[in-house]
Amino acid sequence: MTKETLEDLSQQYKESVPADLREAKGFDWYLDEVHDHPRIARNTHQRVADMFDYYGTEYDEDAGVVEYRMASEDPLYDGESTFYGREVHESIHEFVNKVKSGARGLGPEKRIKLLLGPVGSGKSHFDWMVRRYFEDYTMSDAGRMYTFRWTNLCNIVRDQDPADDTVVSPMNQDPLVLLPQEQRDRVLDRLNDALDAPYTIRNEQSLDPASEFYMDRLLAHYDDDLKAVLDNHVEVIRLVASENKRQCIETFEPKDKKNQDETELTGDVNYSKIAVYGESDPRAFDYSGAFCNANRGLFSGEELLKLQREFLYDFLHASQEQTIKPKNNPRIDIDQVIVGRTNMPEYRDKKGDEKMEAFNDRTKRIDFPYVLEYSEEAEIYRKMLRNADVPDMHIEPHVMEMAGLFGVLTRITDPDGETVTLVQKAKAYNGEIDETDDVDVKKLREAGEETADIAEGMDGVSARFIGDEIAEAIMDATHRGREYLSPLSVFSHFEKNLENHGSIPEENVDRYHRYLELVREEYKERAIEDVRHALAYDVDEIQRQGEKYMDHVMAYIDDATVTDDLTGREQEPDETFLRSVEEKLEIPTDRKDDFRQEVSNWVSRRAREGEGFDPQDNDRLRRALERKLWEDKKHNINFSALVSANELDDDERSAWIDALIEQGYSREGATEVLEFAGAEVAKSELEG
Repeated sequence: MTKETLEDLSQQYKESVPADLREAKGFDWYLDEVHDHPRIARNTHQRVADMFDYYGTEYDEDAGVVEYRMASEDPLYDGESTFYGREVHESIHEFVNKVKSGARGLGPEKRIKLLLGPVGSGKSHFDWMVRRYFEDYTMSDAGRMYTFRWTNLCNIVRDQDPADDTVVSPMNQDPLVLLPQEQRDRVLDRLNDALDAPYTIRNEQSLDPASEFYMDRLLAHYDDDLKAVLDNHVEVIRLVASENKRQCIETFEPKDKKNQDETELTGDVNYSKIAVYGESDPRAFDYSGAFCNANRGLFSGEELLKLQREFLYDFLHASQEQTIKPKNNPRIDIDQVIVGRTNMPEYRDKKGDEKMEAFNDRTKRIDFPYVLEYSEEAEIYRKMLRNADVPDMHIEPHVMEMAGLFGVLTRITDPDGETVTLVQKAKAYNGEIDETDDVDVKKLREAGEETADIAEGMDGVSARFIGDEIAEAIMDATHRGREYLSPLSVFSHFEKNLENHGSIPEENVDRYHRYLELVREEYKERAIEDVRHALAYDVDEIQRQGEKYMDHVMAYIDDATVTDDLTGREQEPDETFLRSVEEKLEIPTDRKDDFRQEVSNWVSRRAREGEGFDPQDNDRLRRALERKLWEDKKHNINFSALVSANELDDDERSAWIDALIEQGYSREGATEVLEFAGAEVAKSELEG
């Protein structure tokens, strides 16, 4: 790797910042610029809406959801903050829709976007990500915005403190606010004529009190010559969002519940300036409240519903009226996207409070549930490991998926009736439903929503808990000198720590232990499948059996005959052979036609796409053929060697371990699964 020099680093930094970041422009320049690029004058909802599209989108036709690349791929941070799961992307899609509705002035711009979800569901991380991307977007040409500063004030305003000769717009307002409303509207009409966007640019804000004070004084001095004021005392400057600088982004966290002060939100008198300007002078006000800092950008309220009811009233004006009213100061117009976050206990506590009706009416709730697809949940854990300094540890097959399955079982509601078990429902949510299965996933989801307290996925075990247990299992394996992590060791940590975790209610522990047993059983079946695959797998034989199966299926569908390979004679399709394959998937006789048509359609599609027949590419058919091959070969297998450690070096046993290694196991992990699942296989086959 080439050594980075200071000159290289300096050049890289210089190229990363906007070229006009340090430049001051005249108001005339800004007027020309917004005529050429009207989006510069967008309000915050419009800018944030465009930001989500700027980083790219992809439409998921199956889920009917737009996935935003900043969440699905995280291009800024190389996937470090990628979000997984249909439910989460539905929530993000809903959030963006509300912002886009607000951009069009349809109402949500006057509402708090309240992210509601259980602990560890990702709502805080999504909020964090939106703030990071907003910072980056305002650094780009597409997301640029400008504000202004007053200059040479002491030359005209005689009582101006020399330290305040240059004053940046306290609320970082758009320079167009300097124009009186009538003239501003004329400019905006022209901008909108040239605007190619789904929204209309409007701006009816008043200058903040301090800027209005300067404007009045300067207009009086120049005999109401607005051009003279703007030419001599206003500079337009680039505005870039920065949470660290509390500029266009502000996070607000409730502190002492008994000592909440509204000035934290709206700002307060600057006592150092009272002696200079006097108490009632707008120049003596300190625009340091959270709403002031967030203007032109994002206000993020953490655990919003922990605030006192009276304290929340400030949010009513901020959201509905888009103004704040500090003590002893005129009202101040604001322009920001207000995002709140809250956990389930606080929401339940406030939900039935009649005195909260006004606040709730000004809130757009966006549910942020846990992930309900266990393969997607597994990706969360893999991301956790990618982002950490993990010891040299081989993660065995099924570890992450089985951990994810346990999490999902705790989050979904029990299905009604006896047709679908809880595990089958989890598999259905995971997309493991074929055309011939009599399961309606849409109805399952609808029933789950009706049965759940608030929504399905809003309670259960968090990914944070499971991730912590995986981390503990990894470190425990390291201490024991083991270089592999198996599902069995992760299950052991789950079992030991369920009762000791503060986020798991005591009344749920027994139920979660039962779910863990369901996951153990599911893993056992998968481990047995892997061992059978290792013991009996033969690619050429599966191909031959697959081709034979398809020949007989096509003849069956077309009501035709098949040529016998040995005799060359025409014969009817071999129903016994067909059923010997289909029964391995537990396909009943009355569903055989559906399955055969499904496989036939699959083969036809491949043929149209110019691809040949390969049973390896059809998961259901492959599994059926593998199981049939197992039935044909099991009588020639030495089952005692499966669990005999003394025969570890035996050629046959070594071949089995090598076959498991080809499936993704480590040598040690293959030995463990062979002993674990092999014992079950041997037991069932010997008993049979």
